Amino acid sequence: MPPVIVVEDDRFLRIVGVVLDPNASRERRAAYADFFAHDEPDFDGWCDKVRRQAPGLYPAEVRYVETQEALRENLADARALIVESLAVGAGEVAAAPRLEVVQKFGVDLRRIDAAACAASGVAVLTLRRRANIACAELALTLMLVLARRVNELQGRISAKALAALGYDYKPFDRRHTPNSNWGRIPGLQILFGATVGIIGLGEIGREFALRAAAFGMRILYTQRHQAPAAIEQQYRATYRPMELLLAESDWVVPFVPSVPATQNLLGRAELERMRSGARLVNISRANVVDHAALIEALQSGRLGGFGLDPLYETPGRDDDELLKFPNVIMTPHIAAQPRFNALDDLEEMMIGLARALAGR
Repeated sequence: MPPVIVVEDDRFLRIVGVVLDPNASRERRAAYADFFAHDEPDFDGWCDKVRRQAPGLYPAEVRYVETQEALRENLADARALIVESLAVGAGEVAAAPRLEVVQKFGVDLRRIDAAACAASGVAVLTLRRRANIACAELALTLMLVLARRVNELQGRISAKALAALGYDYKPFDRRHTPNSNWGRIPGLQILFGATVGIIGLGEIGREFALRAAAFGMRILYTQRHQAPAAIEQQYRATYRPMELLLAESDWVVPFVPSVPATQNLLGRAELERMRSGARLVNISRANVVDHAALIEALQSGRLGGFGLDPLYETPGRDDDELLKFPNVIMTPHIAAQPRFNALDDLEEMMIGLARALAGR
């Protein structure tokens, strides 16, 4: 009898059914083959490779659930469960007498009762997602580019090109001085010693904190509930309420989900609380930052710079008002890329599930 795998209905987790469930629709298979084609042109070959490396999982019956109620209703004959944000507590474990493994699509186990799982002999697996790491890397990349004004200065290597930006070349007295920054570009900064405020110390926020700490940054964070002391120590992060975080940070970086509560989370009042000249980098959904308030903050000069991925519109427009600001960087929704981040994550996850169900 094919194993029953219950999966939280996330757009990336739908690939589990495409790979493992022979009843997955042709339309969905074709959609994902197209989605991955620019990085993995042989999506069918990739699926076959995963099936070979995950013996015992194919063929499977994959059931998708969106709510906590639907999760419980589908657990009676489930051998494996994959969740991202849904909770797995003692009630869910009790409703799943055949359950052998719970896979968290990530590493944060706050919503999974590991003790209840262990008491019933249910293994709990985690996955450090490459896509989350890629998002953290892009946030840091945008910060580095803004700090060194690379987006403005790239290719401006002649006196004429710099003059077009308003920097008239005047040689230093080389008999006495070095020649670094011969273009006399002001306002260049480093990240070392600067304060970064993270809004949401979740999985991506924690990946980012690891990298910010490596650059010698002071790390503040805010979220609905303060993290345990052990987490704060691990990520060298200090809790602040939102208003204090905004006031103390040289950089503000939100890592929050796309839900109604986070729309326009950073509006006019919040941007005005930020330090004059502080910079904002947003790789959550664009509407986390109020667009009109953002334009005002950039026009006034109070906001020292802004980085964005993804955009307010998809595709973007060449006449986007934000493109007029030299201290703004926008990229076309590339934070979690390349696609192999997702493919490698899912391959690792399905191989791990197969091993767990085989008792290895």
